[in-house]
Amino acid sequence: MSKLMNVYNRLFKHFGPQHWWPGETRFEVVVGAILTQNTAWTNVEKAIKNLKKEKMLNCRKIANMDIKKLEKMIRSSGFYKQKAEKLKRFCRYLDKNYDSNLNSFFNRSPDEIRTELLSLNGIGNETADSILLYAGEKLKFVIDSYTVRMCERTGIKKVKTYHQLQDFFEKNLPKDIELYKEFHALIVELGKNFCRKKPRCDECPLKNICKYGLSVHD
Repeated sequence: MSKLMNVYNRLFKHFGPQHWWPGETRFEVVVGAILTQNTAWTNVEKAIKNLKKEKMLNCRKIANMDIKKLEKMIRSSGFYKQKAEKLKRFCRYLDKNYDSNLNSFFNRSPDEIRTELLSLNGIGNETADSILLYAGEKLKFVIDSYTVRMCERTGIKKVKTYHQLQDFFEKNLPKDIELYKEFHALIVELGKNFCRKKPRCDECPLKNICKYGLSVHD
């Protein structure tokens, strides 16, 4: 068993299935990925609920919506002015180039889609890969601050760049989209509950790994 699968199994045994990313449609998942930057998911849920209540959770409607109205509806997500611009920019792009059709947008290679996402101002590596994995069903492992922290503290991998760490995960895990989703979600739970900036090591499901460290070459 690979070291990463050992970590996965420990986390899954402790936390159980996470059923992540929540969303009734692909578009809702994309909206959540954009709004969740630098905020808790509970705040994003409120914003999405507002959009649904006003029947505005729709690409074309957001693309054409007054920016002030959009800001008000997603205010709970924090940094709402910037996020409204990011969300509106994405929706305008999708509407103009793909007739608001996410199936057409995702019907290409992951690398081509990723390059296109990153060309949109406000969408970085983590957001692009979240969209690819959870909305696009593409094999891209999401690297976030929780993943970096876990890898550094356990000694699983010395972190250098986003892409090097992503490459490490993708080379050492089975090519399984559902596994990628579950593993990322479990790492988030670990980061929120145990592997914090001020860690709770005594109760952590990875405490033995952290204590002794792991080498990729063991």
